[in-house]
Amino acid sequence: MEVKRMTARLLVTKLGSVSEVTRSEALAELRLMTKHDAESRLIVAEAGAIPYLEETLYSSSHDSQDNAAAILLNISISSRAALMSTRGLLDAISHVLRHHATNSSPFAVQSSAATLHSLLVDDSYRPLIGAKRDIVYSLIEIIKRPNSPPRSVKDALKALFGIALFPPNRASLIGLGAVAALFSMVLKDGRVGILEDATAVIAQIAGCEESEREFWKVSGAKVLVDLLDVGTGSSERIKENAVGALLNLVKCGGGGAVKEVTGMGPGAVEGIRDVVENGSAKGKSKGIALLKIVESGAKEWDFAV
Repeated sequence: MEVKRMTARLLVTKLGSVSEVTRSEALAELRLMTKHDAESRLIVAEAGAIPYLEETLYSSSHDSQDNAAAILLNISISSRAALMSTRGLLDAISHVLRHHATNSSPFAVQSSAATLHSLLVDDSYRPLIGAKRDIVYSLIEIIKRPNSPPRSVKDALKALFGIALFPPNRASLIGLGAVAALFSMVLKDGRVGILEDATAVIAQIAGCEESEREFWKVSGAKVLVDLLDVGTGSSERIKENAVGALLNLVKCGGGGAVKEVTGMGPGAVEGIRDVVENGSAKGKSKGIALLKIVESGAKEWDFAV
């Protein structure tokens, strides 16, 4: 253990070197160290690496930026508090994400979004990260950009999902254009994994009063109903997410949402039944609640799930 501490301190000292070569070599070694040895992640953080890594995210060198972003991601797995207690870290991550289409390296963008997702596992950080509108906006821009790398898109979606788990963040996501971006992705992107992640975010965002109007603008309820139709061949996870989104939309919306949901065709109803029969425990519970709404014609609902 002491050898690891000495090694970490030496490498962190090199991060402050005036020599770019020395800094680059230290970054590469720290990246390997934190990747392969979970125990070393906290040690590297305690050695004072995080402020140097944060500063390196602004580097014009893609290699240095890549290594710094990867180390921060590795540290986030084991030492979230050390990252969140570092002044300016979220601003540095925001910088990488904001320049995703220009100066930032694609790998650094991916790693930075993944770091956010890792931090958002801790529910106490969701209000803090969700309040950073520049971060939220950049994540939405990443999923909107047609030629964003698939890995960056997936990590951005996972970060958005973590942000949306805190209910007060949902209105902010809607205000920054998340609904149109997400449904555009559902309509245009055929990759199952991407669609699963996108519909998971949609299901969360649907759970606020502001959702009904924005969903109406993009025919969101109809799109979700179509995903439930057995003829579309949606995966089980996509169907579960669609059920959750429609249920949240009805719970938080008004008569328009109810009318669209209760008017769904037999193919969609069959899709809900499939979720009830074959879905996860949560999916089954939500499927039963949504099926009750559809079959009752919205006369009497029971939202206890």
